[in-house]
Amino acid sequence: MANIWRGALRHAGWLLGIAVIAIVVAAVLRIGDLHAFAMMLGDARPGWLLVAVVLQATTYASVAAGWAFVLAEARQPQPFRKLYPIAVGKLFADQVIPVAGMGGNLYLVDRLTVLGVHRGHAVAALLVAMTGFYAAYGVLALAMLVMVWIKGLASIWIAGFVAIFLVVATAIPGLALWIRRRGRRPFSPAFVRFASIRTLVAIVGEAPKRLLVDRQLIMRVAAVNSLVFLADAASLTVCFLALGHPVGFAVAFVAVMTASMLATLCPIPLGLGTFEAGSTGMLTLMDVPVEAALAATLLLRVFTVWLPLLPGLVLIRSALADTSLRQRLPGR
Repeated sequence: MANIWRGALRHAGWLLGIAVIAIVVAAVLRIGDLHAFAMMLGDARPGWLLVAVVLQATTYASVAAGWAFVLAEARQPQPFRKLYPIAVGKLFADQVIPVAGMGGNLYLVDRLTVLGVHRGHAVAALLVAMTGFYAAYGVLALAMLVMVWIKGLASIWIAGFVAIFLVVATAIPGLALWIRRRGRRPFSPAFVRFASIRTLVAIVGEAPKRLLVDRQLIMRVAAVNSLVFLADAASLTVCFLALGHPVGFAVAFVAVMTASMLATLCPIPLGLGTFEAGSTGMLTLMDVPVEAALAATLLLRVFTVWLPLLPGLVLIRSALADTSLRQRLPGR
């Protein structure tokens, strides 16, 4: 029965995301100029689109660099060319595989152990990367709030939204580190009845403490993770250039951060609908024509979500096949 409910909730999330996208598009087509919207998408300049592809390629390099820092500190360095595909596969697992299974995190630990990394150090790479990612996320969220205030658009609602996000951004790595400090002491049955919590409890205790409390290491990982958000903002700027409707980088940064936070707080697969609504809404608030705002946002989503899905799927299928083979080997 529990599996039935989980499956129903997962499908409901997809349907809700698709419904939100439909509402956003319908609102734009009703409010804006349908002809202008279609013309912008049809006349997108391929040269700028190639720049967006390059910018998105750097986001995976930034994520892989964070893991490389941790593994080097653990004296188990790995070639960057092997970490980069893991970053692509983890994106697919994070966005498509249900959160209850901690898909992307388990995929990362599994792939690193396959490369010969000690499991404890693989878990440390996961936890330090998670801490660095949310540290960068939180700092950039505050920077976004400052930019909104400078533009005269700040309100109690936007401030409250950012505050809620900061609580969540602090709680996620905080929970993992708290579990690590508890060690192997038993947890309340009510606490571990969720699959994601049981999985976290099972693997977190294996990470060496010295890596988890290394502030300089965390700061370096946070620095490279901040480049992911900056590259996304630059990609949105380029999407506007491709559509022939340039906007400033600061405008694109505010839109990307708002949309990313909204997608993080709403547990819908791929951030379907929530990201598009957040980006389009914020861009419109900053006086970008609604047709251009939605067109650029949809283009950005092609590069950040839809294009990486195919290579991600191939990598995940390969990993599953490899895991199945290893489980069938003698002595396993």
